Amino acid sequence: MEWLGFHFITELPIDGQVILNCTHDYSLVLLAYLVACAGGFATLDMAERLRHTDKPTSQWLWRGVGAACLAGGIWAMHFIGMLAFQAPIEIHYEMPVTLLSLLIALLASWLAMHTLSDPDLNLWQYVQAAVCIGLGIAAMHYVGMAAMRSNAQAYYQPGLFALSIAIAIGASLAALLLSSHLRNGSGLFHQLLKYSASLILGAGIISMHFTGMAALSLVLPTDSAQTLPGDNNHLQLALTVATMTLLIIGSSISAALADKKLQHKERDLQRVNTLLGQLDQARLSLQQVAHYDALTNLFNRRGFNQIFAEKLSEKTRDGGRLAVMFLDIDHFKRINDSLGHDAGDELLKVIAGHIKASVRSQEDVVARFGGDEFCLLIGLHEPEEARHLAQRIMSNLKEPIELAGRRMVMTTSIGISLFPEDGNTCEELLKHADLALYQSKGSGRNGLNFFSAHLKTRATLELQLEEELRHALRENSGLMLCYQPIYDLETARVSKLEALVRWQHPVHGLLMPDRFINIAEANGLIAELDNWVLRQACEDLAQLSRQGRDDLIIAVNCSPLSLAREELTDEIEQALRRTGMPPHRLELEVTENALMGNIANTLVLLRQIRALGVSLSIDDFGTGYSSLAYLKRLPLNTLKIDRSFIQDIPGATQDMEIVQAIIAMAHTLNLRVVTEGVETIEQFEFLERNGCDFVQGYLLSRPVPLAELHSALTDIDQRKPFRAVSLLSLAGGTAALTLTGPFAKSPGLHAGASVVRPIR
Repeated sequence: MEWLGFHFITELPIDGQVILNCTHDYSLVLLAYLVACAGGFATLDMAERLRHTDKPTSQWLWRGVGAACLAGGIWAMHFIGMLAFQAPIEIHYEMPVTLLSLLIALLASWLAMHTLSDPDLNLWQYVQAAVCIGLGIAAMHYVGMAAMRSNAQAYYQPGLFALSIAIAIGASLAALLLSSHLRNGSGLFHQLLKYSASLILGAGIISMHFTGMAALSLVLPTDSAQTLPGDNNHLQLALTVATMTLLIIGSSISAALADKKLQHKERDLQRVNTLLGQLDQARLSLQQVAHYDALTNLFNRRGFNQIFAEKLSEKTRDGGRLAVMFLDIDHFKRINDSLGHDAGDELLKVIAGHIKASVRSQEDVVARFGGDEFCLLIGLHEPEEARHLAQRIMSNLKEPIELAGRRMVMTTSIGISLFPEDGNTCEELLKHADLALYQSKGSGRNGLNFFSAHLKTRATLELQLEEELRHALRENSGLMLCYQPIYDLETARVSKLEALVRWQHPVHGLLMPDRFINIAEANGLIAELDNWVLRQACEDLAQLSRQGRDDLIIAVNCSPLSLAREELTDEIEQALRRTGMPPHRLELEVTENALMGNIANTLVLLRQIRALGVSLSIDDFGTGYSSLAYLKRLPLNTLKIDRSFIQDIPGATQDMEIVQAIIAMAHTLNLRVVTEGVETIEQFEFLERNGCDFVQGYLLSRPVPLAELHSALTDIDQRKPFRAVSLLSLAGGTAALTLTGPFAKSPGLHAGASVVRPIR
């Protein structure tokens, strides 16, 4: 049977002689196997190169190199296998047909490499490609065998012929699957897998060849002359072909390895460049974080200080002037407390925009130091330029701001220091601007102040006083209590004492509370100072009890900051327990503003104090919130009218009406009333006439130390209530009164002194 030019054996020819003793040179068979393995390894390596190459030109290059290596390996294996075939007749090969087989091998190999360049094929697509490649390899093999020329006729056994084609297809499928699997990976184990796969592929390729050779039978016709094979150089030719093929394959593999290393270096370089880019980006980000405020995108303290140092050095070298401005938003804490921190942040952004829009040029530096504190650095020619800029900022900030559905107007306090007048270093200028800001805030806010020498002197003094006050509290030296009597108008006796702290300073003499209370509050010493006053007052109260004054009540002032501490109740209880004093003999005076600062927490703390049995008094009433809605909720015992309402009586009719209203309101709320600052007999009579419960002031006594208190109390107790006056004369609608009662010896008055007042 003949098909496509091939003769298949159905039965032996009658007129022919079958040659049975064809053999193979096993050394060449082994050489052919090695060449096939080299071709398989090259295929796997080139497939890996294709996987790791992104450039289209490089992919085409390695696809061509891989196809050449695979075709060369398969064709060289076939050629060497044919040279290994030995028959007892002379055989030669036609070169054109042989080269045609090589061309077929190249086409099949190109198809194989093209298939491997696509990473997204499924199994069915791999099978289709394997069929095409296997048929191509089989075509290469049998075309190559067709190039064989001899006196014998070539016949093929159909079964082995079909098996060889099946082996070619199977080997192709195995090669495709192994290549797709092994083209990803690295390391020693990956290389061992590639070597093992190459041996398997070589075995598949050579199996296909020798299966095809096994299907071949040569029949020599009886009428042809049998020519014996002559001397040949098959071994030398096979070695030459194998050497050339292996050199080509080896060169290709070496080139692939070199390209792989180069690509790794390029990728390493790309990674290094990427890392350097990321580092640059990180450096810029860190610089942004380190030198800029995240909320407002203004400079922060670090960035400001760096630019400040540069500009200061420039102005010092070339001449010029600078102004440093500290800005603090007035009452900004109320925004955070009432609307929340998110609203506060939005407000800061708006304020930062207003400040930035107020400066004159890009050379002016605006920074946010934290919270609601901003700082400006501006170049100027005259100091008044700084004043004008500050006023422009204050004016811009007064424009209404829409925030959380509300329109609000913010004000700012500004402190200014000038270079070179106020300092030559960054630290000095910043410190002096801060002192000027402190002066602006202390002057009622919403203003500006330039630094002056007396501010530095005062700041130095306050720092010194802070250190010395800390030492005085630690060593319990220098601090003392003075007591001012509080007169009970109903019993006509002194029933209370107000404890007032004084500081006997070794250099500055006796200091009043207004000289050091603010320092204590600003530096975290007020809690310790209040606790000292509380303990000392209880100890003095115990001493008065031992002297027979066991009916006196001592009123102790409490700072607003101490009223916010939960420990206050325990400190009061400990002081009473240590001295053995009953709680009802202690009264705690708190200011109106302190009570209203945080009403919910304040109520809890005041109820705890009242539960101990300690009385509560609201001091300076009328100077703060004066909210009756809150006042009726507070567990108070006493209301104390501030001296500002009594000092102009009887001359101020409006003040008299206010005091009358306060007394009536307090009695309605079951509160007893103390009026402080009573200095004249007219004030005393007015308060007595309008139902005031207690009076306190210089008319009775100035605050005196504990050592002088006994004599002061004795003197007041020995006086009779002021009831009678001697009418000495009447003239022009006035009466001259001679004091004969208990206030004849009051401070500021002498015995027998006359007071002239209108007759009503």
